[in-house]
Amino acid sequence: MTDEKKEPVILVTNDDGVTAPGIQNLVEAIRDLGKVVVVAPDKPQSGMGHAITIGVPLRLHRVHYFGDIEAYQCTGTPVDCVKLAVDKVLHHKPDICISGINHGANHSINVIYSGTMSAAVEAAIESIPAVGFSLLDYSLEADFTAARRYVRQIVEQMLQAPPDKHTVLNVNFPIATPEEIRGIKLCRQAYAKYEEDFLERTDPHGRKYYWLTGEFINFDEGTDTDVWALANNYVSVVPVQFDLTHYKQKQQLESSWNIFS
Repeated sequence: MTDEKKEPVILVTNDDGVTAPGIQNLVEAIRDLGKVVVVAPDKPQSGMGHAITIGVPLRLHRVHYFGDIEAYQCTGTPVDCVKLAVDKVLHHKPDICISGINHGANHSINVIYSGTMSAAVEAAIESIPAVGFSLLDYSLEADFTAARRYVRQIVEQMLQAPPDKHTVLNVNFPIATPEEIRGIKLCRQAYAKYEEDFLERTDPHGRKYYWLTGEFINFDEGTDTDVWALANNYVSVVPVQFDLTHYKQKQQLESSWNIFS
């Protein structure tokens, strides 16, 4: 008999594409914490949400962007990447799945649209504890120094004290140096959204097209939200779930409407 502990398997994915600086930094932060396997989109998939590919073949190719780390690029969405990783690459469920580091915030309502977070949610649906990481900086030249430090801390915690198998954490990092970050806050999702507008333009052929723009507006004055935490140089951690049932409203409807059996 042996007391040797089995090396944890860590699945890594993202929505910015397999060559994005964010996923490179994510791998560097945790590469020695277990057997790391990367399966990520072959091109940017931001804003894909929980989309899956239907009616089009998916292709999976081995790549060598991460040194000795086993890695693949997929022609599909972030959610496709998780599904293929479990079924065709690993042939079993990893211990955890981590997604990111996304270039741009996924706080508040952004979690709904985010391919980064949808990959993490898909993992949790498959009973794999997961976390999505995002940095408020959209630039490809963004500094991930502080993010790497906290990524490692959070992943170590997940491996040392494994959470419930359906756990999904939405982690966002402010634009700050390690010295400027004040710590980690466990938060709720702020009520904030984009006030959107479609700019109408004309292409060189005289045909109209529309370009989505918008301003992010925070309607939430709470000091326990992800938006507040990031504005005050904290790392925000929001537990999210794939059960979208509004239980309080369900109870209210049961007592106020008389149409239910």
